Amino acid sequence: MKIAVTGGKGGTGKSTVATSLAVEFAKFKKTILVDADVECPNDHLLLSAKRKKYSNVYQPIPQWDFKKCTKCGKCASVCKQNAIVFVKDKFPAFVKDVCIGCKACMVACPTNTISMTKKQIGIIYTGKNYNINLVIGELKLGELASGEIVASLRKKAEEINNKLKSEIMIIDSAAGIGCPVIASLVGTDYIVAVTEPTPSALHDLKRVLYLAKHFKIKSGIVINKFDLAKNFCLKIESFAKKNEIPIIGRIPYKQDFVNSTIKMKPVVEINPRYKEIFKNIIKNIN
Repeated sequence: MKIAVTGGKGGTGKSTVATSLAVEFAKFKKTILVDADVECPNDHLLLSAKRKKYSNVYQPIPQWDFKKCTKCGKCASVCKQNAIVFVKDKFPAFVKDVCIGCKACMVACPTNTISMTKKQIGIIYTGKNYNINLVIGELKLGELASGEIVASLRKKAEEINNKLKSEIMIIDSAAGIGCPVIASLVGTDYIVAVTEPTPSALHDLKRVLYLAKHFKIKSGIVINKFDLAKNFCLKIESFAKKNEIPIIGRIPYKQDFVNSTIKMKPVVEINPRYKEIFKNIIKNIN
């Protein structure tokens, strides 16, 4: 079973939920945790797991044979990223850090001047702790193609998953609803949408659940820090009921969760009483 943990808004506790669920799942099933927040991956920190480099991630980029180039500028005209700068009667200039590898320039070139080479845009790491196999993607500083990293990460995770014959894959997504999040959600069996009792979190939750509905993926809501604003929780519950989306868990706001981050230990290991909360969430995922 593949479970994505997401929520839209940053800071709602997605990684806390993802790592805690992985710890509990790993006690009775082979479990892989995929950290798909490739711009700022930190699940390995929450689990005190050492990272080991598994592979580089590359992206195609164009290169020019200026002996063939007629200086027509068509390559620049089709580049939506403005990675190609063209001045009349001069050869095009290429800004490789802006390129996303779409290959439109190569298709548009009338003289077959452009071929493709590649550049490194990220790294995939592995790790293990608490009987959880970690697969982690990390975007290279300054690069833009975080969606490409997540797509490559998913493929590598599948390779590792097939070797280990794991039963559970948990994907900890980035915040938002962009390409990296979509790449995290597609092909999963269930979405755990983590929110908190604030207007902005509910607003972003609705957008993520729209994605779940679009991709026809079953979903459930976890309300984190629910005791900070119990009245606003009623609004979230009302929204969930109206849209027939189950509330699969409620997590209190306690110092133990802060200590978990500081000590780099899962909260279920900091205080065993939270095990029941995450066991119940697992029971409600169906």
